[in-house]
Amino acid sequence: MSTVDYTFGLGGLNAPQPPLTSSGPGPRPRRFHRIAEVREQQGTSIRSVARKLNLPMQDVRDQEKATTDLHLSQLLAWQQALEVPLADLLIDSEAPLSSPVNARAQMLRVMKTAKALSESAASPGTQRLATMLVGQLIDLMPELAEVSAWHSVGQRRTQDELGRIAEQSLPDSVFGDMGS
Repeated sequence: MSTVDYTFGLGGLNAPQPPLTSSGPGPRPRRFHRIAEVREQQGTSIRSVARKLNLPMQDVRDQEKATTDLHLSQLLAWQQALEVPLADLLIDSEAPLSSPVNARAQMLRVMKTAKALSESAASPGTQRLATMLVGQLIDLMPELAEVSAWHSVGQRRTQDELGRIAEQSLPDSVFGDMGS
């Protein structure tokens, strides 16, 4: 006999939800959302989302784990940060992302490439073509005007941001017996 979790979900109040584990070889964690998949498909960095959500990068990493059960307000914040329909962030029987979200993700990647070309163009002719391409993409999708270029080495940081290594603490054993 399997257990069924009755909660308020997409099917309505007390609609049966799938059990927390599968009948496979071992328990499989329940997936609540697909935020990481959408973020990665759009080519948006964790750092960029952290700025938009005004959260530390580690909190953003924790929240985007599919097994993290987020509050509705957190889901809405992610929806606004990624600029996608809320339904595309939720698990729906592993259905692919909607066509508009896929198209937007593709446009974001093309714009990042066009801006990177524009920034690194060596000749005036290449610069002019890249600038024209950026302008045409903005004509098609005005919200792309705020998109930045791909960065060739690492990610740019503001002076008040710390690198990933600074977010992790070191165990005391690293320092050995310095006081003895």
